[in-house]
Amino acid sequence: MFLILTLALLPLGLIALVASLQAIRTADLEKEALLRVAVTQSARKLTADLQSDRTALELTVNAIANGAADKGMCRRLAFFLTSHDAEGGHFYIYDRAGHILCHSTQPEPAGITAANRFDRPIAQLLPTHLVSRVRSHNGQMVALSYYSRAHLESVADPATALQNRQLTLRQGKSQLVVSRPGGGISGHSSSLSARLDPPDILLTMTVREPPATLARMLSLFLPLVMWFAAAAIGWFVVNRLLIRPLVLLRRAVAAYQPGEVLEPLQRIRTPAQEIVALGETFHEISKDVATHEAEMAEGLETQRKLTREVHHRVKNNLQIIASLINLHARSAHNIEASEAYASIQRRVDALSVVHRNHFAELEENRGVGVRPLISELSASLRGTAPSSARRFAIQIDCDNLHISQDVAVPIAFLLTELVEMAMMLAPQATMRISVQLEPGREDRALLTVRSSGLKTSEDMASYLDERYGRVLTGLSRQLRAPLDHDGEAGSYAIAITVIP
Repeated sequence: MFLILTLALLPLGLIALVASLQAIRTADLEKEALLRVAVTQSARKLTADLQSDRTALELTVNAIANGAADKGMCRRLAFFLTSHDAEGGHFYIYDRAGHILCHSTQPEPAGITAANRFDRPIAQLLPTHLVSRVRSHNGQMVALSYYSRAHLESVADPATALQNRQLTLRQGKSQLVVSRPGGGISGHSSSLSARLDPPDILLTMTVREPPATLARMLSLFLPLVMWFAAAAIGWFVVNRLLIRPLVLLRRAVAAYQPGEVLEPLQRIRTPAQEIVALGETFHEISKDVATHEAEMAEGLETQRKLTREVHHRVKNNLQIIASLINLHARSAHNIEASEAYASIQRRVDALSVVHRNHFAELEENRGVGVRPLISELSASLRGTAPSSARRFAIQIDCDNLHISQDVAVPIAFLLTELVEMAMMLAPQATMRISVQLEPGREDRALLTVRSSGLKTSEDMASYLDERYGRVLTGLSRQLRAPLDHDGEAGSYAIAITVIP
């Protein structure tokens, strides 16, 4: 989301950056124009001042050369130059012989020898002064006017208030610094020059650029800072009002368990109204689900009670049937009838055992336990065994397995048939009943019944042909598995389905 907002605001940031750079460029152009105006103005003022002084000097030196000068001309010249120069005007008029004919009251600065008074340019830069030289028409006299740095600075000072400026006069390799700011010019600076009259002297004005402070750099990169800040603020608002509430809502929904009532967005005070409405919708849905879960649990409990009641009634009815069969067996007049009643009673007891065990396992809803089913069934079969098979023993080897009622019923009848047939064939023998899980399977087990009475014999073949064979085949079909008989070992084996 932050990257998307950053890319979305990038054009605005670039526009603001271009505008800032353009404003800086415009300010630089304006400063350069102001500097050009200032140096041009200073050059014109200095040229005008020098030209007016040269005119006065030229009139005076020509008058003296022509012998037309009066006694007050030198004083008038000094007064005129003094009005322009606060230091009193340094001027000196010499002839070819080196005699001074007119001069100011101050001593002449050093720098020009007698041999250099006539053969030098009309303006000359000295280390501390600017010298203006005016020769007479006949070339026999020369006037020298000296200008100090203070006078040059006062004349050349521009009308515009430029800070941190430096004025420099240049003539060939000579240079005279007229004025400089405190600390001098260091770092980045801008310079412009203007030519004086005489044309071989240049006035250069240098302006120091302001230092690259943190505030200046910040103003330069302010558009980029604003771009990043806008993206960050937008991401914070979106994260605070949209993303974070959605994440919390998703976590609450992911951790939801049927029957609970969702209370999302309890820790968020300012989410979007649409997300609040979505959270309220989940809250209402969870309330409806909790209500339906309670109703379903109540209905399931009612159904469980009804089922238990049905099994209880079936068990009672089977016990009543078994009691009736027992009463009729007692009134039987021959052994065949008593045995027939006992055979019927064993099958009714087998069915009763299944219902009783199923009724006992309803609380855990895991089906019928195989071990208690076989144990109770074996005890019932030995209790109803004929007198000749009272010593018939049954051994049980069974894992802790559970089966459904649809499997328990045919297994109970199958064991009843096999135990009864074994009792009739070998009353004094021992039977071993084993139920073990098949290797690598958790939903299949192998039921094995082994007894010496189940070995292949003519009597056994007769019993199978008369009654037991058809019953065993039908029960194996109900279990949907083949019933394997090993005649030599005297065992029957069938695969059954168990509850994992």
